[in-house]
Amino acid sequence: MRVTNRMLANNFLGDMRTNLANLQKIQSQLSTGKEISKPSDDPFKVSRSMQLSSQINANKQYNNNIKDTSNWLDATDTALNQLTNNLQRVRELVVSAGNAAYGSDERQAIKDELNQRIEEIAQVLNTNFDGKYLFGGTKVTSKPLGTKTDENGNTVIFQSGKNGTELFEGSTTEANVADQINMLSAKMSVEISQGVTMDYNVTTTDIFNFTNERGESVNLGAVLSNIVKNLDTDTPEAQKELTSTDLQGITDSISNLLKIRSEVGAKQNRMESAQEKNETENYNMTEVLSKTEDIDITEKVMEYSVMQTVYMASLQTSAKVIQPSLLDYIR
Repeated sequence: MRVTNRMLANNFLGDMRTNLANLQKIQSQLSTGKEISKPSDDPFKVSRSMQLSSQINANKQYNNNIKDTSNWLDATDTALNQLTNNLQRVRELVVSAGNAAYGSDERQAIKDELNQRIEEIAQVLNTNFDGKYLFGGTKVTSKPLGTKTDENGNTVIFQSGKNGTELFEGSTTEANVADQINMLSAKMSVEISQGVTMDYNVTTTDIFNFTNERGESVNLGAVLSNIVKNLDTDTPEAQKELTSTDLQGITDSISNLLKIRSEVGAKQNRMESAQEKNETENYNMTEVLSKTEDIDITEKVMEYSVMQTVYMASLQTSAKVIQPSLLDYIR
């Protein structure tokens, strides 16, 4: 078979294009630092890289969730501490009111301070954090509790609806009363890892309606109302109820708060552990991702030098093999 000049030229051009493409590919890898620039370069590595990137981004979002939830729990713990201090002061006042030597003036002074403490308790439970009410369950856009003054001038706490009025079954001033009541006791959850969620909020229902260690149901609102009512009634029966039933109710409420605070503390610890776990996973996955898609600089520089040498050699060889002029062809 006769080898023509055109055949030599075509073969040379094809080989040159291949060498030039290889050289450009290595140049692109050196400039980007990545092994692959498009899926066709290595479909398996691209699939693996996309999966790892997706997991890393998901973990970053989980950590954002954890940080937000940790801040919420910190604010909750601060509010619960204030609430505990108020209830302890209420307990001290109830114990003081049991002093038989106290007259009407002393009892009135105690009642006045109690009413202020009840106001403060409602204020603490209406704490707003990041535009949401901490203790409102899923009803986070309006105050969960309100206060009013009864016929004896005592402060009474009530569940507050979206309109700020008292929330109770049959209320004509509030819409969707049953739904709002359910929202006040509803739990909010957050995803802290893939498939792992946890409740993180404390509701007013957890604080006001609970079961004590003896299995008895206790309503903190009713306990506070009974205390000020018994202070208004100067009878031996009221005095006895004040230092027994009412005092026990406040003590049980403080114990319940301490239990809730311990649960909040445990959740804070769990958040810290989950964040450390996610950060460790991200570090490991980032390392694997780097090994999957990043180049070895030393190796690629050597490959580039070899390909550049091959390219230059092919140019020099072709210049000697292919006749560059008509005279060389005739000769």
